[in-house]
Amino acid sequence: MKENTEISLHDVLSLEKTPEQRVDALFDLMQEHGQSYYDEAVTQLEHALQAAQLARNSQATMEQITAALLHDIGHFLMNEHDAQNDFLSEDWEHETVGSRQLEPFFGRAVTEPIFLHVPAKRYLCTVEPDYFNGLSLASQRSFALQGGLMSDKEVERFENNPFHHTAVLLRRWDDGAKVKGLNVPGLEDYRVEILSCLEH
Repeated sequence: MKENTEISLHDVLSLEKTPEQRVDALFDLMQEHGQSYYDEAVTQLEHALQAAQLARNSQATMEQITAALLHDIGHFLMNEHDAQNDFLSEDWEHETVGSRQLEPFFGRAVTEPIFLHVPAKRYLCTVEPDYFNGLSLASQRSFALQGGLMSDKEVERFENNPFHHTAVLLRRWDDGAKVKGLNVPGLEDYRVEILSCLEH
């Protein structure tokens, strides 16, 4: 895990700030560090916004929409993208980094699906054999690094997690959020959701 390249959300979302200031700081971080490409047709920020829009279109809860918007925050924090020499040559565990750094500020309904969205890809590849063929090139390339197909015990453990349904939804929003040139609302459009989910 690339701990040495991380930005600390503890500093960005300092509890000394008001909730509005914390949302401002989070959006500034995403705007500044979301312009790189993660081996896709869209930037990190475009991908996050498209995922959130797909969640909203699905009549998702505020927690699910927030999870969709922030599901790849680990990539933002580690500046992980295709300009890195070891990009996709090792698993930087962005889902673990992101969920862990969000835990002091958001409840499990937000952080747990984020933590599970990579296992959800492994799960879907295991229980839906054709699912892998529909993944983007980057997701296919990272699949083996992230553990490949699940064992029967791993499938059972995943299905026993109370947030596994949301994780599967998040995974599908993630997969669909890679459309070049798609016009979707910006970060400010999600202020209400983020504020509602922030733990004060």
